[in-house]
Order: sequence, then C-alpha cells, then structure tokens
Amino acid sequence: MTAEQFSVWAPDRDRVRLATGGQRHEMTKDERGWWHVEVPGATAGADYAFVLDDDEQSYPDPRSLWQPDGVHGPSRRYDHGTHAWTDAAWTGRALAGSVLYELHIGTFTTEGTFDAAIGKLDHLVDLGVDVVEVLPVNSFDGVEGWGYDGVLWGAVHEPYGGPDGFKRFVDACHARGLGVALDVVYNHLGPSGAYLDKFGPYFAGSTIWGPTLNLDGPDSDEVRRYVLDNALSWFRDFHVDALRLDAVHALRDTRATHLLEDLSAEVDALSAALGRPLSLIAESDLNDPRHTTPRESGGYGLTAQWCDDLHHALHVALTGEVSGYYTDFEGGLATTLRQAFFHTGTWSSFRKRTHGRPIDTRTASGHRFLIYLQNHDQIGNRATGDRLTATVSPARVLCGAALVFSSPYTPMLFMGEEWAATTPWQFFASFPDAELADAVRTGRRREFAEHGWGESEVPDPMSAETVRASTLDWGELDALAHRAVYDTYRALIRLRKDNPELSDPRLTHFEVEEGEGWLVVHRGAIRVAVNLSTASVSLPIAATATLLTSGDPHVGVDTVVLPPDSFAVVRV
Repeated sequence: MTAEQFSVWAPDRDRVRLATGGQRHEMTKDERGWWHVEVPGATAGADYAFVLDDDEQSYPDPRSLWQPDGVHGPSRRYDHGTHAWTDAAWTGRALAGSVLYELHIGTFTTEGTFDAAIGKLDHLVDLGVDVVEVLPVNSFDGVEGWGYDGVLWGAVHEPYGGPDGFKRFVDACHARGLGVALDVVYNHLGPSGAYLDKFGPYFAGSTIWGPTLNLDGPDSDEVRRYVLDNALSWFRDFHVDALRLDAVHALRDTRATHLLEDLSAEVDALSAALGRPLSLIAESDLNDPRHTTPRESGGYGLTAQWCDDLHHALHVALTGEVSGYYTDFEGGLATTLRQAFFHTGTWSSFRKRTHGRPIDTRTASGHRFLIYLQNHDQIGNRATGDRLTATVSPARVLCGAALVFSSPYTPMLFMGEEWAATTPWQFFASFPDAELADAVRTGRRREFAEHGWGESEVPDPMSAETVRASTLDWGELDALAHRAVYDTYRALIRLRKDNPELSDPRLTHFEVEEGEGWLVVHRGAIRVAVNLSTASVSLPIAATATLLTSGDPHVGVDTVVLPPDSFAVVRV
C-alpha cells in the first residue's frame, strides 16, 4: 500500500492534525515550521483538512489545488499529471504585437463555465485576438462574483469547472493560436474563507479590500514563497502564458529586493526552462516606470502594465466626463498618447499632490503599456456598470477604437465591446453569509449615495438579476447595427496586423497632431485622422490610398474632410 505525504506550514502552532478518511493523523513539525505526515492508502482524490492545536474545527489547505465543496469545505488531493494536454507544439505568445481580450468566465456566456466559453473562442479568432485575459478564477465564497474576493489562490473556482475545466479552456485556446493571460490577486484576500492567519503570520495589515500579506516582516520568507509558487504553478501546471497582477501598488514590501523583482526573475527562469515566453502584466496607479524597467537597469523587470492614464484621457475626450479622477485629463489626450503617463511628477488635483514619473520615450517600448477604451474596472466600478455606448454613440466609440488600434501601445478590449454590447457589467457577489451580504449591499449603496445616486438606482450586488443583466447577449451580433461595429473592430485589428507601422512600439516613431476636437496620428506613411468635434473638419493630408474609414469622410487628393464622429486611415 502506497503512502501519500501531506504538509502544511504552521510555524506558531503546537499541534497540527490531518483530517482525512474519517480519521485524524498527528503531524510532525520540522525546523522551518512545516508539519508533515504520511498516510497509507490516501489517493489523489482524497478529501482532507487540518486541525490546529485544540481547535476542533478543521480548515482547508492554504495551498489547496481543489475545493469541490467551496472555500469552507475540505480540500481535495489533485494530481496535475493526470490531464492529457494536447498543446505540446504550443510555442507561446509574446505580448509585443498582440491584441488582448478581457473576459469574465461567469458572464461571458449564460452557462458561465469554462466549457461554454470554449464554444465562443472561434469568435475571438475571427476578431483577430491574440491573448485572452481571464478575470480571476481562483476559489471565492459563493457561486457568482468578480473573483477578486478569492481566498484559496491555487484552487480553481468549482462552479466554473474546477481545475480540469480551466485546463480544457487553456488547451482549447492554444489549439486556436490564442494565448491565455490570467488575472491574479496577491494584494489582499476576500472577506470570507480567508483562513491563512490561522496557520501562520501571513497577514500584515489590511486595505479597503481586505487583509494584506506579510511580505517583509518576521517569518515572511514562506509567505513570499506562497506567492511565488502560486504564480509559477499557473505557468507550469496550467500552461497559462501571462499573469495580470492586480493592484501591485497595494503590495507592501520594504525589502531591498521587492517581491515583484523576485517574481520576474523566477518567471524568466521558468520561461527559459519551458521554452516559451511568459509575461507579467502589472496593474498599478503609481505611474512608476520602474515596474517595466529591466532588472539589470534597476527596475522590477515586469513585461508590461495597464495604463489607466491612457484610458482616462480617451474617456474624457469621448464623453466629456470630468468628475473625480477624470478632472485633470480634459484636453490631455494628445499629451497622454505621446508619453503614456499624463501625470509625470505633475500635479494631480484628484490626489491633491504631485504624482508619477515620466518614462523615457527614447528607450521605453510602447508595447509595455496596455491601452483600452473599457475594462472590467472602468465599467464595473461605475454605479450602474454602464458601458461607453450607454453614454456616447457607437460611431464615437469607433473613433476611440481607431486611436487604440493605431497606437504604439498594446491594445485590449473588454468582452462585448467589439459589437457595442448593450448589457452593462455591474458589481456582483453571492456571499452565503447573510450578514456579510447585507454589509456589501449597504456599503455599495452608501458609496454611490455620496455621489448623488439614489439607493434604488444602484443595482443590488447580491441579486441574481444583477448577474443576469451583466451576462453578454450574443444574439445582439445578429443585429445589423451591432454587426457593423463588430466589422469595424475586426477591420481595425486586421489593419494593425497587416501594416507593421501600426504595431511599431517605438515611441520615437509616433507623432500626434491635434486641433479643435481632432487628432491626426502619424504612423510611418500612415495617417489616422479622427474628428471628435461637433463640426466637420478639413485636414491637409495628401492621401495616396484609403485603408479604412468610418462615418463617411471624404478623402481627396490634398485634403481629408471628416464629419463629426468619424475617422479615416490613409496612406500618404
């Protein structure tokens, strides 16, 4: 009879027992604070949990790979070696030159599963997407949620299809030439099922989102290892191609070598071993070039970062909205397009201080900054989860899309954006605990009441109707108006891929002209002219060929005449 070893790190506990198969087994502690036990006859599918000291309650494994009964139930043994992968020929997908598509498994289809999402992958291939960026899939309490309240980072959310389902999804993406980026959250844990502190000194304070990790205090080596091993497992065991690191500005680490630098070094080493590119994409509001500066030049060595300044400048130009953090971006689109960051050590009225630091446009590659008109945050964190097309016309959004896909930055779009989906994407969760659910519901309404929203106007985040309303309606693609938007998005992506000038990431090979409500982007011999004003404009552009237009502009020999909310892509 074979014996299976179980281990858990619990340095401050005097006694740890393994509960499995209806029995409890005493564990032995080593000098590093790890407890071990071998159990004869334990199988790959055995359920187990840990009992700490004299607490009779059992807790799931902090490094659990499978939580079939939710975050409060026992863990289940899982063998990564049993999945029959079919992607042996997959060589990866580099971020430079790629187009990303962000989606949420639970609302991408009505079924809300990995297998259902596989059925829509051919749509993404037809659109021209290169990398599918998936919102967090780790275990969180409840059935529906955004995924940012996860508490067991290595276990895939069971209602989506569990670990096997995610592997099938990744495998199917690779079979179609699609890379997979996974959103992971290391800056906090959710409010329900976060039992890490029962085992050891994992926590060190909290943010508005939840408890944060102890990355630099006593006994923090194993906590950092917890993060690093989790990240490497997604790449190695689930074959993902990139990780999007949520809110890295909330990672509190005062060590000489920051966790992000450690992570990039280990991921680069794994990339060499696997023989395919692996990318790390940070979300940060610091406007700090160090995130994407190579380690040998004193940076953290991350592949790229989301660039909200580019989003904000585009949003203000398209909508005219200048409240909150949008205030400073009025009239700032051309400046932000030229330098990625609007705030470069300059005054931020929203923060009431100077903010950011400039990138060196002579050496920085534009592909390291993601540009987008919409994403889950910028839609979902609005009171009603309204998309851009709830405020402005699809024609105006297409003007913004023309700027996104002709920029030197890495383009990303949010699910449904490509056909001007009318479904909102609202904040939702499904905590079983009634008290917690009510606290989230009340907190959400109070937050927006401060900005003038009535209680009835803010969707109930705990309602199944909110989830239903946020689920894509794929039938919209059959409507002529939606199909026309889709065809234009598809043509813009194809244009970017067919003309190397448009995907050139060198910021020194990128110019932006601006006037009263119009912009002209210079990309080699290609000009992208966009009119966001309320009147027609005539621009002195001598075109030799028309590549793509929207809104019926007139392209003459010496001029391009643009009606309001139109664009023209021409060769000169």
